[in-house]
Order: sequence, then C-alpha cells, then structure tokens
Amino acid sequence: MQPLLEQGDRMEEASPEPSVSFWSQISTFKTRVWEACKRKSTSHWVLLFLSSAAMLVAFPASSILSRLYYSNGGTSEWIVSWVAVAGWPLTALMLFPTYFFSKTLPTPLNLKLILSYIVLGFLSAADNLMYAYAYAYLPASTAALIASTSLVFSALFGYLLVKNKLNASIINAIVFITAAMTIIALDSSSDTYGNITTSQYIMGYIWDILGSALHGLIFALSELVFVKLLGRRSFHVVLEQQLMVSLFAFVFTTIGVIVSGDFQGMKSEAKSFKGGSTSYILVLIWSAITFQLGVLGATAVLFLASTVLAGVLNAIRVPLTSIAAVILLHDSMSSFKILSLVVTFWGFGSYIYGSSSVSKESS
Repeated sequence: MQPLLEQGDRMEEASPEPSVSFWSQISTFKTRVWEACKRKSTSHWVLLFLSSAAMLVAFPASSILSRLYYSNGGTSEWIVSWVAVAGWPLTALMLFPTYFFSKTLPTPLNLKLILSYIVLGFLSAADNLMYAYAYAYLPASTAALIASTSLVFSALFGYLLVKNKLNASIINAIVFITAAMTIIALDSSSDTYGNITTSQYIMGYIWDILGSALHGLIFALSELVFVKLLGRRSFHVVLEQQLMVSLFAFVFTTIGVIVSGDFQGMKSEAKSFKGGSTSYILVLIWSAITFQLGVLGATAVLFLASTVLAGVLNAIRVPLTSIAAVILLHDSMSSFKILSLVVTFWGFGSYIYGSSSVSKESS
C-alpha cells in the first residue's frame, strides 16, 4: 500500500503543472487576440460590429415582414419581390461616399460588364419572385430553414463554374443540410396554416428550393464576373455590382408588377389590409429597408472579415428567424422542425470548418 500512497503524493505534487499549462494557453490566446485587434483600427471593428448586427437583425426582420404581409391580407407575390429590390438607393448612398474617401473613380463600363449586370439582375428578379411564392405558402420559420440550402447550391455551382475547392467537410455539410430539408418535408401535415392546402405547401417548398438553387447560381456567377471581367474585388467594386444588379432587378420586377396589374391594385389592397393603409405602407417600406440593409451588412462582413465569419453569422441567422417567427407570428415548432434546425446548424458548422480549411490551404 505504501508505494501507492507515495505515487499519489507524487501525483498531487505534479497536479499544478497542467493548471499552469492551461492558464499559459489562455494567456497566449488573449495575447494573440489583442495583437490581432491592434492591427486593425477602431473604426474597422465598429464597422464590423454594425455590419454583423445588420445581418443578424435585418435579414430575419425582412423574412418576418414578408410573411406578415401575407398574414395581414396581402396577396401579391410580385409586390413582395418588388419590395425586395426597391431599396437599391440605399446601396447608392453607401457607394458614393467611398469614391470620395478612398479617392477612386467608378469602374468603367463595357458591353460585357453591362450584359452581365442585366443577366444577374434578371436572375435576381426571378429569385425574389420564387422566394415570394415560398413565403406565401410556408411559415416564415420553415421558409428560412429551406432557404439555407442556398449554401449547398453555392458550393456546388462554385465548384462547377469557378473551380472552387470541395473537401470532405463541405461535402458533409451538403449531405447534412439536404437531410434537414428532407426532415422538413416529412412535417408538412403539422406545419401548414389553416388557409393553406397541402398542394400549396408543396408548391411553396418547391419554390423555396428553386429560389435557393438560383441564389446559389447567382452567387457563383457574381464571383465569376469578378474573376473574368473585373479582375479584382474591392469594397467599392462589390457595391457597384450590388447597385447595378439591384437596379436592373428593380426594373424587371417593376415591369412585372405593372403588367400583372398588381401595382394598380395596391390602393385597394391597402384598404383591406389588416391595420389599414398606414400599416400596409409601413410593412412595405420596412421590408425594402431591412432586406437592403441585410445585403449591405453581408457584403461588408465579407470584406471586413472573411467568408468564414459570414458563414457563422448566416448560421446564427437561421435559428434567429425561426425563433422570431415562433414568438411574433406564432409559427409551430414541432419536433421535426427542431431536429431539422439542429441538423442544419451542424451542416453550417461543417461548412464553416471546411471553408476555413480551404482558406488556410490557399494561403
């Protein structure tokens, strides 16, 4: 027994060493974080905080407002898609000061660049219309979960068109997010509103998937424009592309709203809207503002930090939207939806890890 006691004594004497090692690692980590913070100005961190907040607040708010429009008596998918790009002047207000402060000139336009903006604008208009149909038939929490599949399509189209790398973690993310969408499909019976039929729910599901696929294609084509036509990617160049694409999408959507007759019917729709014309106007205005702020926030995060941080914030945004929809719109939160949310979050985590690994290999 004596040797065991002596061994225990030695173990007690050696026990402080792991503790010292642990605190040493914490100290090293704090030093590295502090050095990283000092390499950037205070204004950089302020802008990054505001941009991150815009992503986490504006995008969920936009989703909630889109569903609120339908819940309170709105019926036009064209109006919802039109409102999504009606806030394009906000991008112009952000862009013009950058020319002054960075002392740069606007990027010269040529025929290929203009045609690319027109094509991307048309695809964006179609994408917004698909999402508008999705929110007409699906709860906001469900629509937000299904829309997360855009990450899958972005990875696939990025690999096919831009030759971005795919690793095991990204493929794992694709599998998990696809599985999450299958789980959502199994919950259609308990996830529909009273006035929505099963066939309409299925159509909303399909439109959401198609919109996510088109969104992924737009993301890959935008990256292709930077690689092939612009040859650079600075903050003001990205804002220029966002402005031009939103402007052309606004033009295409405005034509659709007028031709469909929905623009002329806005006055009568406002009168029958729950809460009256004032509520109707406020919902549309704030929908336009929040969507554009979310886009600007995401753009800023990409250039102030990295695609990894943008992916983290996008992952956090999905459960925030679902929770907000449950609280504000009284969406159901079944066990299937909770499971789908967890699996989606796991898929996002795998994608973030895979993207980080690819970035390290590239650097």
